[in-house]
Amino acid sequence: MSDAHSSKFAIYGAIGANVAIAISKFVAAFFTGSSAMLSEGIHSLVDSGNGLLILYGVKQSEKPADARHPFGRSKELYFWALIVAVLVFAVGGGMSFYEGIAHLQHPAPITDPTWNYWVLGLSMLFEGISCFLAFQAFNRDRGSASFTTTLARSKDPSVFAILIEDLAALLGLAIALAGVFFGHLLSNPYLDGAASIAIGLLLMAVAIFLIYKTKGLLVGEGVDDETLAELNRIALAQPGVCQVRAPLTMYLGPRDVVLALDVEFDDQLKSDGVEKAVDGLQDAIRAKYPEFQRIFIEAKHLASRAEST
Repeated sequence: MSDAHSSKFAIYGAIGANVAIAISKFVAAFFTGSSAMLSEGIHSLVDSGNGLLILYGVKQSEKPADARHPFGRSKELYFWALIVAVLVFAVGGGMSFYEGIAHLQHPAPITDPTWNYWVLGLSMLFEGISCFLAFQAFNRDRGSASFTTTLARSKDPSVFAILIEDLAALLGLAIALAGVFFGHLLSNPYLDGAASIAIGLLLMAVAIFLIYKTKGLLVGEGVDDETLAELNRIALAQPGVCQVRAPLTMYLGPRDVVLALDVEFDDQLKSDGVEKAVDGLQDAIRAKYPEFQRIFIEAKHLASRAEST
């Protein structure tokens, strides 16, 4: 299965799981009056909508280049990922936090938590399946790197946004379960409201992380220092290359990077030799980094040499 199909499969899985879970949580909240359960229902509903937005962003980013979009529309994925982050913060986190405050001001005891336990148990099962699918997509390019390192360097919101939301959902379910259980055990309805506030803060923290990640990609983030150093090494290893200035790169999409190189070739090379060297350099770069779909090389002194031949 390709990376694109793998990430889409994870998104479909997350959407399906969240829709079913949201319905069951709202039903449980209606019959039990649990604030934490209502917050979790809001959380799952927001996650369902977020999955649809990410999926829409993926489809838009795959549209071919045209006269109005000469570099394609890969950045649309980053735009919709930013919208998702804002929704998580404002709708998911904000409403859960508000619901928790309202429950603390007007506490209502949970009369029968059985509904909640059933729904939370099933939710954990479905969220676990969704999280497993997201982890599979996340691990495809992970190699031997740690989880945090891979998460930091990932440029694909269709993978890291879904995974982080699934992990937050599992943690939110654990918080809701604790709030319901201890609130009923201790006959303390304030614990249920406190759990709702904790879920809201959790969603806000996730949203801030997603905003931080997508903001850098939207404003023109380039490749990491290790890749820059390797690009420089590849260029200098090509026959006829004398000097290379620092490569300029920018992510247009997870697998669509622009590269601009300022290269000075050996003065002994004629124009046809420089042309072959440029082709060889582009092939060498793409062989190791296929995500560099657009490579622009400025050959120094090429015009003057062409005029003298």
